[in-house]
Amino acid sequence: MNYWLMKSEPDAYSWSKLVAEKRGHWDGVRNHQAANNMKAMKVGDRAFFYHSNEGKEIVGVMEIVREFYPDHTDETGKWGMVDVKPLMAATTPVPLAAIKADPRFKDLMLVRHSRISVSPVSAEHWKALCAMAGVKA
Repeated sequence: MNYWLMKSEPDAYSWSKLVAEKRGHWDGVRNHQAANNMKAMKVGDRAFFYHSNEGKEIVGVMEIVREFYPDHTDETGKWGMVDVKPLMAATTPVPLAAIKADPRFKDLMLVRHSRISVSPVSAEHWKALCAMAGVKA
């Protein structure tokens, strides 16, 4: 199993909306590195749901339930998306400031390349962030 962090602006697509829908498309990604990360995702992989811009914090854990396929919002046919379902909300949301302040995360893509909307998370970082969020790793 691989681990990921996926960012969304809460006014565009929020954790609460995903929870209400019970399953969602992770569409609209138009960055090659982020798209390549989504192409690498497999059914059963886990991902943090991160609210960007407003909040800037990990708010939940999702599971990848459909692998990369064409993005219905892309008229060019170049981009793809994955489907996700919510697993559990963070008991304690983990703010970016706390992640940046912790030396264990100096190599985390969120810290090194904060503009990438979909990034890998190592197993070690996954466990540490789950502990901070109060969720089961």
